Amino acid sequence: MEFSVEQIAQMLGGEIVGDKDTKVSKLGKIEEADGDSISFLANLKYENFLYTTNAGAVIVNRDFQPKKEHRTSLIKVDDAYTAFTRLLEEYQKFMKAMKVGTEEPSYIGQGSKVGTNAYRAAFSYIGDNVTIGDDVKIYPHASIGDNVTIGDGTTIDAGAKIYSGSVIGKNCYIHAGAVIGSDGFGFAPQADGSYKAIPQLGNVILEDNVSVGANTVVDCATMGSTVIRNGSKLDNLIQIAHNVEIGKNTAIAAQTGISGSTKIGDNCMIAGQVGIAGHLNIADKTILAAKAGVGRSIRKQGEIQMGAPSFKQTSYLKAYAMFKKLPDLVERIKNLEEKSLNSPTEK
Repeated sequence: MEFSVEQIAQMLGGEIVGDKDTKVSKLGKIEEADGDSISFLANLKYENFLYTTNAGAVIVNRDFQPKKEHRTSLIKVDDAYTAFTRLLEEYQKFMKAMKVGTEEPSYIGQGSKVGTNAYRAAFSYIGDNVTIGDDVKIYPHASIGDNVTIGDGTTIDAGAKIYSGSVIGKNCYIHAGAVIGSDGFGFAPQADGSYKAIPQLGNVILEDNVSVGANTVVDCATMGSTVIRNGSKLDNLIQIAHNVEIGKNTAIAAQTGISGSTKIGDNCMIAGQVGIAGHLNIADKTILAAKAGVGRSIRKQGEIQMGAPSFKQTSYLKAYAMFKKLPDLVERIKNLEEKSLNSPTEK
């Protein structure tokens, strides 16, 4: 499907420099795009590609001034990266809208209801008493247990598993292989050294606009709910344990693990391979660097921590600067000791 540069500029609130009638039909990287593509330039270290690109149009920041001649039309906007992201979202909506109806074989249980414009792929499973909203897309081999609620516009990708009783809000995206609502890791040690499983009777609640990455697992609560609040984004391969609460608009990168009953605040940023112990409170706007090991609650908003065990970034960097000097310091001490041993004894 083709769009003119003028149509895209109107959608993005942009200003055109060049041919407004140029037609584009796909999105592309600026260094690889052809004449049917639209791309963007947000980071000026890629500016040289603008002068060689074959793209039909490029989205740039409003204050950008080219240093050389170029062939492409420009669409100037307040924030090129945000504008291109919006374009990607609109493209994704368009692609999703093409998937409607039910493929066979698929299964839906008794008392379950599916809204309008939904898509149910072949080999998908929906249990009993499930409520599914409008424009929901359910891809092959997705499994949705009994008594689940899924809000409008949500996508359940191939092979995702939604356990019974889970509540998923509007416009969520559950990527392939993700598991929502599996048992929390609850085992009581016994006198004979064995472990007795503690029944996990709670559920998982994902509020609106939550994204859960591929092969990420969100465990159900022992009692009550494990909660991921509005707008939070989980990368691939993350473990969220039972009764964890994650605040609004918090982003968590791959291979992070959060232990049971920990509460993460709003607008936090947690990098890859972070480990967070159980029963902690992490304040709003906290930033945790990659591989941080968090063993204590973080009470101050906006604090940046790194290291394992983690502590304040400024202190960590000072300590690390000293740590790097340790081999030299050890060598100097050895030299001083040798000089002391070899020097003549005063009488």
